[in-house]
Amino acid sequence: MSGGARTGLLSSVTAIAREAGALLMHYFEKRVSSGDKGYEYKGDVDLVTEADRASEKLIVDRLRAAWPEWGIVGEEGTREEPAAAGGACWYVDPLDGTTNFAHGYPVFCVSIGLEREGELVAGVLYDPTRDEMFAAERGAGATLNGKAIHVSTTAQLSESILGTGFPSHKRHKNPNIHFYHQLTLRSHGVRRAGSAALDLASVAAGRYDGFWEFNLNPWDTSAGVVLVREAGGQVTRFDGSPFRIDSREVLASNARIHAELMENFAAILAGRGLEALPSPVEYAKNRK
Repeated sequence: MSGGARTGLLSSVTAIAREAGALLMHYFEKRVSSGDKGYEYKGDVDLVTEADRASEKLIVDRLRAAWPEWGIVGEEGTREEPAAAGGACWYVDPLDGTTNFAHGYPVFCVSIGLEREGELVAGVLYDPTRDEMFAAERGAGATLNGKAIHVSTTAQLSESILGTGFPSHKRHKNPNIHFYHQLTLRSHGVRRAGSAALDLASVAAGRYDGFWEFNLNPWDTSAGVVLVREAGGQVTRFDGSPFRIDSREVLASNARIHAELMENFAAILAGRGLEALPSPVEYAKNRK
């Protein structure tokens, strides 16, 4: 299957994602117009909104009706095992970018990935604020609004723009600030948009040349990983070992800069060649 062609499965899932996206926009526009944030905390600083729950229910109901034998794992608590051993399983993030959404920042999406026998085989990701529908199926390529997409051709890290993310809680226990600092100095820039799924889609579409993040979950990565691979990119763990559905770290790129990224990650993890952070005290002394 080439370029803009879609299987019946992808067509059905994109329709579900679009319906969920419309539901999210209803809540988002209501939140923006009223000023009512409409969220609660489910962890130290982790948010969950009424929209998360409503979107997950809609998606799960539709998936269950269409593929009753398949399992479903959703961020907001859905845990349904496949009816048969080794069966397929959906991984659903009904609202990736909840913090953005809750604060009225229009960067969020619906993400639905499909795994069979330990392999990610299909993914759909919908950004309702831009009406962008990403879709991919193993061996069939990746599309954006029905048109084929490909990773970038940037060949050097120094010319690359990268994406990353930080946890919404226990940030003091996450070392990513060190990676952010070092890779900012060694690349053309690093962006932090607040949605890992959209970051992976940006790699697939050639908007980013690479992306990394710590401590992600299957619903964060499942659809995006398929998109990157089918767009010609590469996805591994930080050390280059194979990415699996339960991997907690992800390194995605256009494949051309992947080896250079891994070399930098190895050096940073070993503490080699680290540039010191500038001193705010010294800055304050010399400020004019």
